Amino acid sequence: MCGCEEPRWGWGHCAPSPMLLLSVLLSAAPFGLLGEETRQVSLEVIPDWLDPPQNLLHVRAVGTNSTLHYVWSSLGPPAVLLVATNTPYSTLSVNWSRLLSPKPDGGLMVLPKDSIQFSSALVFTRLFEFDSTNTSDAAAKPPGKPYPPYSLAKFSWNNISDSLDPATMSATFQGRPIHDPTKAFANGSLSFRVQAFSRSGRPAQPPRLLHTADTCQLEVALVGASPQGNRSLFGLEVATLGQGPDCPSVQEQHSIDDEYTPAVFQLHQLLWGSVPTGFVQWRPVAFSQKQGSRESALPCQASPLYPALAYLLPQSPIVRAFFGSQNNFCAFNLTFGASTGPGYWDQHYLSWSMLLGVGTPPVDALSPLVLGIMAVALGAPGLMLLAGGLFLLLGHKRYSEYQPIN
Repeated sequence: MCGCEEPRWGWGHCAPSPMLLLSVLLSAAPFGLLGEETRQVSLEVIPDWLDPPQNLLHVRAVGTNSTLHYVWSSLGPPAVLLVATNTPYSTLSVNWSRLLSPKPDGGLMVLPKDSIQFSSALVFTRLFEFDSTNTSDAAAKPPGKPYPPYSLAKFSWNNISDSLDPATMSATFQGRPIHDPTKAFANGSLSFRVQAFSRSGRPAQPPRLLHTADTCQLEVALVGASPQGNRSLFGLEVATLGQGPDCPSVQEQHSIDDEYTPAVFQLHQLLWGSVPTGFVQWRPVAFSQKQGSRESALPCQASPLYPALAYLLPQSPIVRAFFGSQNNFCAFNLTFGASTGPGYWDQHYLSWSMLLGVGTPPVDALSPLVLGIMAVALGAPGLMLLAGGLFLLLGHKRYSEYQPIN
C-alpha cells in the first residue's frame, strides 16, 4: 500500500512499498454446473517498483489438471488476457523493462508455453458519446450526433493495489482523461471493477449473471462525468483477437425466466472457436442507478463484430507482449440507453456488466419461482382432470351394480 495521501480519484503519484504484492488464496467448492474439479483462486498485483506504479492484476484459478490465467492491465487501454493451460503448475512471467519498451514482444509469457490450450484477449479502446436530443429512432446507427470519442489509452488510472479487496476478491481500475480541456471528468470517473469467484453463484445486484470459479466478472461504470449534451448516450468500443482469420461468433439466447433480471429475457454470448474454449456473456441491459432496478434499466445495443486493423486501434502493451505484432483483431460497439426513458442524465450514473470465462459457458436453469408457477399452472388442470375421471369411473361403477326390483 502507499504511504502517502491519495487524491479523491486516486491518480496521484505515490512510491510503491514492498507490500504492493497482495495475494488472496481461497479454496473453491466443486462447481457442479460444469462438473469440474475444485479450484484455488488467487488475485495478485504484479509489482514493477516504478513511480508512478503500473497496473498489472493477475487472477489465477488452479485445478487438478489445469490453470486459468486472467491478466488485467491499464497499460495503454484497459485490457485482459485469457490463457488456459493443461497443467496446475503454469506460471506468469513478466519482464517489465521489455513490457514498457516501444517493442514489448515477449515481455509477458505464461510458462511452459507448450501447456497453453487457449489464449485470447479483450481490449476496451474508446468511450463514445452521442447527442440523442433530436433522435426519435432508437435503432438509429449512430444513435445521435457523435461527439469526439475518448481514447481510453489516454486515461490516467489509479494504483490498483489500493483497491484490491480480499473479502470480495475484487479490484477496481478507476481513471479519467489525462487531458480534459472541457473539464468533463473534473468530478467524474470511468471505472472497471474486476471480480473473481471461489464458487458458483450470482451477485446480489442485477443483472445477476451466473458465475463459476472458471469466470471473472467485469462491471464498467461511468460516474459523475459531465455530458456534452443534455441527453447524451454513451457507448464502448471493444476489440478482441480472433482465432484464425475469422471473428468470434455472437449468439443470442432467450428464456421465459426473468426472475434475476426483471423484464430481460435475452443473454448474449461471444464465443471463440466452434467448440467453445472462451466466452463473454452479458445481458442487453445497463443501469442508470447504482442500485440496479427495473425502473433504472437501459437497453444495451451491440453491433455485429467487424474486422479491425490493429494500427487503427489504441495499442495494448500486454496484448502485444503476449501475442506479438501480427494479430487479427475484431471489434464491436456497445451503446447504452435510448433517447426516451431513463438515461445517464438522471443521476450521472451508468453501469454495465459482463462475464468472461474459459470453457463451457454457464447455462441458466429455470429458477425455483418459475418452476413453482409452472407446477401450479400445469398441476391444477391435471388434478381437475384426474378428479373428474375418478368421479366418472366410480359413478359408472355404482350404476352398473344397481339391481332393479322388478
